[in-house]
Amino acid sequence: MEHERFIACRRARFDGIDGKVNIPYGTALTCQDGFLMHKNLRVCAVGSQNGMDCFVQDDDGNGTLRGELVGNIQRCLERRDADHQTRWNRVWASALCQKYRRPESEDYWLWARAFFDAPIFDLQAIAALVQ
Repeated sequence: MEHERFIACRRARFDGIDGKVNIPYGTALTCQDGFLMHKNLRVCAVGSQNGMDCFVQDDDGNGTLRGELVGNIQRCLERRDADHQTRWNRVWASALCQKYRRPESEDYWLWARAFFDAPIFDLQAIAALVQ
């Protein structure tokens, strides 16, 4: 399923497909043929690293919350404290998290594009898991 509406979940500043972009947090974008569009210019592919790092789907009107949850989950998992490995062990053991993992690596975790588009309920459950 291709989503139609996206928002910037953080400032997007990079060299885009049709030129340099500097898109503020919260800016609405559309999707056309797999490309995120802003002011009728192609920014990046939806599934690109820039697409996943800076934009979340907003078809359901919950893009801002989705972006906050994704960011909180990622920051929590990046935190190097005494519970770092415990959090990752819970992620690896979770069937919910597994459905959002890219399958190409058996020993390294990468979130799939579906994670960044996940339903709010799933993201809230993952956020609670990694706290």
